Amino acid sequence: MHEALEREDKWDVDDQFQLPDLRDIFTDAHVEHDIVDLTSEYYDTAERDLQTHAILLRRRSGDDDTGWQVKVPAAEGRVELHWPPTDGLPDAVRELLTGVTLGKRLDSIATIHTVRNRYRLRRAEGGELCAEIADDSVRAWADERLLAWREVEAELGPRSRSVPKRLTNRLAAAGARPSTYPSKLAHIVPPLPAVEPLSRAASALVRYVNAQIDQIVAGDIGLRRGQDPIHDTRVAIRRLRSTLRVFGKVLDQSVIGDLDDELRWFAGLLGDVRDCQVQHRRFLTALDEFPDDLVLGPVRSRVRNDLQAIELPARAEISEAMDSPRYLAIMAALRIWRTAPPVDPKISTKDLIKRARKAQRKADRRLTAALGDGDADGAMLHRARKAAKRARYAAELCAGVGNSAQAKRTAKRYKRFQSVLGDHQDTVVASASLRRMAASAGTTGGENGFTFGLLFGREQRLADECRRKARSLL
Repeated sequence: MHEALEREDKWDVDDQFQLPDLRDIFTDAHVEHDIVDLTSEYYDTAERDLQTHAILLRRRSGDDDTGWQVKVPAAEGRVELHWPPTDGLPDAVRELLTGVTLGKRLDSIATIHTVRNRYRLRRAEGGELCAEIADDSVRAWADERLLAWREVEAELGPRSRSVPKRLTNRLAAAGARPSTYPSKLAHIVPPLPAVEPLSRAASALVRYVNAQIDQIVAGDIGLRRGQDPIHDTRVAIRRLRSTLRVFGKVLDQSVIGDLDDELRWFAGLLGDVRDCQVQHRRFLTALDEFPDDLVLGPVRSRVRNDLQAIELPARAEISEAMDSPRYLAIMAALRIWRTAPPVDPKISTKDLIKRARKAQRKADRRLTAALGDGDADGAMLHRARKAAKRARYAAELCAGVGNSAQAKRTAKRYKRFQSVLGDHQDTVVASASLRRMAASAGTTGGENGFTFGLLFGREQRLADECRRKARSLL
């Protein structure tokens, strides 16, 4: 498998359209022209699970990219994954998409034939690709539907940041119109069921929830690809769980069920790995600041080995969990929400803001109580931190309705709380790990607990500093 970042814009054109001059779109660009004949067969489940999450799966023939391709939404465009051609769907592709398809069968849903006039704009002859302009004549069929159209695509090269204004202006002057379809497949397959009209507040809530679902799906695919999107996935789960708690009364609880508990379960598995990553970086950074004569024994090796002994089994547990019916039930629920959000369509802005402010008051109460006496183990500060997160996320959601400037100020305030209290929680977790490492080192030949004691003392000082900063935020 190999991958590429695809960033492209599309325009609809008619049969009389003439492609404008491309030679000076980029300074000193060299234009290479050829014609390719492409056939792409697209696949999805019967329930259109891939379409729901804007993921494309196709088998292409006719150019250098012949083979299987999966296109996944990314922050900038789409990531395009490639596999060599085979008669049947490769097991690697099926496994990659398990969390999205829920293990369902993938069948052919459409075939698209494209005659492509391709113009490659390079810095010099045979040099770096700036952009590829495609003038496509397309025929597509799905079931009994047959469509034909013409469109223009501009796909950026690896170092280009955006489609040049000069090109968009010339295309518009020649009669091109920005396409209303995100892909060729969208022309021929029926659209997803439309969500009933929503109030402004309900729309903001749905957008926020969908953004978290999209990130969780991206994390699922990333983990199955062997990447490490653990932090971003945990944050998306945290934001979604916060939304369920703060705005639960305007959500359909019969649809939500026990999803909050199930999300917490999977987030906990991710957290076991993330804690090891944070601690490893934290301890090595601290050791780099110590004079050499204070680092006694193989401290770095002890840190690495002890944390790996936790992290590696935790990663294996995540992989096992992601193929379990329990995890796939979570993904199934999130898939339903993408087309049937459990949101009261008539919720008012007033209702949304009311619940966000309630979360803010709760965060303030918890922080005030935690900074009093009787929180030696930091448990109350940890609860205050979680409340601050919910207040922050609720304010961010409300930035799309009501007083946007005020909501942003509120979100910024609770982000500061979250940051300081998060630093404090890191000291709590780190201190517990250092105790275990010191005990093991102290009973192992050639090691001792001296440096771990210094690291522990450092964490205690940082914890005190965090408490002082938290008091200043009240």
